[in-house]
Amino acid sequence: MNRTGLLEKALRERILVLDGAMGTMIQRHTLTEEDFRGERFKHHSHPLKGNNDLLSITRPDIIKGIHAAYFEAGADIAETNTFSGTAIAQADYALEDAVYDINYQSAKIAREVADEFTAREPHKPRFVAGSIGPTNRTASLSPDVNDPGFRAVSFNELKDAYIFQVKGLMDGGADILLVETVFDTLNAKAALFGIEEYFEQIGRRIPIMVSGTITDASGRTLSGQTTEAFLISVSHIPLLSIGLNCALGASALRPYLQVLAKNAPFAVSAHPNAGLPNEFGEYDETPELMAPQIEDFLKENLINIIGGCCGTTPEHIKAIAAVAARYSPRSIDHSPQIIDA
Repeated sequence: MNRTGLLEKALRERILVLDGAMGTMIQRHTLTEEDFRGERFKHHSHPLKGNNDLLSITRPDIIKGIHAAYFEAGADIAETNTFSGTAIAQADYALEDAVYDINYQSAKIAREVADEFTAREPHKPRFVAGSIGPTNRTASLSPDVNDPGFRAVSFNELKDAYIFQVKGLMDGGADILLVETVFDTLNAKAALFGIEEYFEQIGRRIPIMVSGTITDASGRTLSGQTTEAFLISVSHIPLLSIGLNCALGASALRPYLQVLAKNAPFAVSAHPNAGLPNEFGEYDETPELMAPQIEDFLKENLINIIGGCCGTTPEHIKAIAAVAARYSPRSIDHSPQIIDA
């Protein structure tokens, strides 16, 4: 059975556990500008500290260790270190030329660690999700309050950037493409359009996950969509899962996950933050506080894939995995109720 078949089989049998925050774990290391530069970028023209995706090239040992820690904690799926892995996002560092290598190396590292754990525990195969972030631009909103019609990026620019990212991720061995932290659905649609175009080019496809982000108590994305509208907007694509991540803690996500669980014809995922950030931008919710909130999702049968976003660590994932093991996954053999609304 190929990896897609194994993934689909596992998804039917149990709740799958996604890993936690890559950035939170990177911050546990005291890294300098030299760590981000390495030898390859030693004389690069722009400062590089903070460009976490670059560490897959310059400090692969750190990234490999983070993936191993999450798999050891019970994760089934590792996200690649590529949240900002588009030419659009990397332009801030003048590293557009390194985009393919960032994605390829990130996927390759995660693939190697996943395969090591799968060989060790064949009953629990591990998978790699290519993380595709929203970029730092929005196709629906103007960044200039004095010019509402202005856009800092076009749909085609986004699509082309995503295609190039996807090529690197798939060449490196990703099992899944995860379009995540969607704050503007038009950006996500550019990613999905690009993914489908690339699948046609190569004559092969892999599963796609999409995860949006609800930005505040209004229950809407930054570009103004409700959860229902977000679901309808992307349901034309044959997705593996639809879900929500970031922005909010677990308890605040619950009503919006209820909407997805009731109506989505796909698996439902969630990887919430460890609560809301404090005044220092840090996340205070411990594994012991977060796991019972996740258990509420499971008791209501809302979830097929569960993990953590900002502030979560292997300790959080270990607690979440222990809870998830006690519950059955949400059934996805039902018809959506709102797709034709």
